[in-house]
Amino acid sequence: MKYCIVLTYTLTPRWLALSREERNRMRTTHIEPVFAQYADRITARFFDAEAFNGGFSDFAVLETEDLGAYYFLVEALRDTPLISDGHLVLGEVLIGVRDGFQEYERARARRDGFPRGSGVKQ
Repeated sequence: MKYCIVLTYTLTPRWLALSREERNRMRTTHIEPVFAQYADRITARFFDAEAFNGGFSDFAVLETEDLGAYYFLVEALRDTPLISDGHLVLGEVLIGVRDGFQEYERARARRDGFPRGSGVKQ
């Protein structure tokens, strides 16, 4: 199944106090390599939201079929100065399954895609 994850976050005043050159250097040195490490399993798009929302400044839309890779990506990000030095605070995470109802219907038609204990007789 393909999962879509919306990861909200806020860039702190500490981040904004850096020059644009320092921000770009941190992004290219620490952030881009983490996403590159998982690029074969996770696609990512980034959006600015501060002009439209008071709850968070930015969000990322990630897509993957591998939730383990997503988890490891977040752990790797937490090890970067962006998060460990307080430049970014992670917020709410929303997750959904792309066309999950269709996956369910295909599995139901096959009767083989249901996990044990799901209540569906095999």
